[in-house]
Amino acid sequence: MTSRRASVAVVGGGVAGLVAAYRLRRQLGDDADITVVEAGARFGGKLRTVPLGGGPVDVGAEAFIARRPEVAELIVELGLEDQLVHPAGRQPLIWSQGALHPLPTRTLMGIPSDPQSVAGLVDADTLARIVAEPSVPFEWDPAADTDVASLVSGRFGEQVVRRSVDPLLGGVYSGLSDSIGVRAALPTLAAALDSGATSLTAAVAAALPTPSPGPVFGTLRDGYGALLEALRAAARPRTLLDAAATGLRRDGDGWWLDPLGHVDGVVLAVPAPDMVRLVADAAPQVADAARGIELASSAVVALALPDDAGVPENSGILVATGESLGAKAFTLSSRKWPHLAERNVTLVRASYGRFGDAAVVDAPDADLIAMARADLETVTGVRSEPVDVFVQRWHGGLPQYAPGHLDRVAAIEDAVSEVDGLEVAGAYLHGVGVPACVAAATTAATRLSARVAG
Repeated sequence: MTSRRASVAVVGGGVAGLVAAYRLRRQLGDDADITVVEAGARFGGKLRTVPLGGGPVDVGAEAFIARRPEVAELIVELGLEDQLVHPAGRQPLIWSQGALHPLPTRTLMGIPSDPQSVAGLVDADTLARIVAEPSVPFEWDPAADTDVASLVSGRFGEQVVRRSVDPLLGGVYSGLSDSIGVRAALPTLAAALDSGATSLTAAVAAALPTPSPGPVFGTLRDGYGALLEALRAAARPRTLLDAAATGLRRDGDGWWLDPLGHVDGVVLAVPAPDMVRLVADAAPQVADAARGIELASSAVVALALPDDAGVPENSGILVATGESLGAKAFTLSSRKWPHLAERNVTLVRASYGRFGDAAVVDAPDADLIAMARADLETVTGVRSEPVDVFVQRWHGGLPQYAPGHLDRVAAIEDAVSEVDGLEVAGAYLHGVGVPACVAAATTAATRLSARVAG
């Protein structure tokens, strides 16, 4: 704790920005002048909780990995323990070749550890190829990176990629495995390959996580909005909404941020392209390192259906690549989460949009709703008229972890470390999930507080 009155700005009011503001408040003390500058009309960034069907529903991210500690610990720290809930444990499905299949088990993000993992989802020739794969000569360059599709299709065939891997990776990155690098998306697999695995089968077996007790996912009973509001209340920042940061430059011992003015330090908790724009003149080496990061856009259509709509008793449905559907996934929210099952409606989320295919995101609400209803009927037979609906678009919502992403992030962080009083945080660094964003924001705030208080 310090008696010096520091002034810091956090650009971006998403979860990374609010966590950064909260950590800065804890580390710099009550007297610190902390301002959150947000270009939009609300806080939360790509997290949003809205009223739907009689209660709060998340229309951005709706869960976090429970086995990572960051979010669970933050929930406890903020006194929200009674908000923590876990899934009901229902089985997810995949829609492929016009039919529903159980989600493959014993896979690493859809990459099978043995032929039985994808039996019934791929044809006999593909199964035979998986069986034979360990005997096929294998070369891996520990100095290189490649996209997931190239690696998996080269060893197991295209069906495994499109019917098993793409649906899972698409749910994380809103992209296809063609645009996602092995090292960034599957670090344990890359480590197994670097260690000399003699086949992809052997590498997957070595990379599979050890089974552990407890739920894989968690969420908050009242949605992420409860966490966002608790963070804002605890951080007690000055806030500027509808205030796009338009310029950043050196100003004596600190920085000048338009539209705020002079501050001792800045955390940029915004998407990579916005960060690049802000630092292009003041820290061009940082901008150059981040310039290649691209974003995917998506949309969520949240439906509140009658309780007797007949939605399957599964947690969700992922959609294989190449199917005649617009949707890439459905979350059967009332089946997945026990607290949502208590309502007198059935909640379903349909997700649209992948990297390189953003046109669907800009379709009119009526068209997106009609697509969601038609796609849901195709995969489940449900035809019920919704009693409530909400459409949420996420333009530039998810960064793409392309081959070489880890090198790019290392270059960004090396460049930032050379610029006094500037830190960065966000989903483009070390993971797109909320726990990773919390971790990146905590690191940025800790580094900045040490600099401005020094």
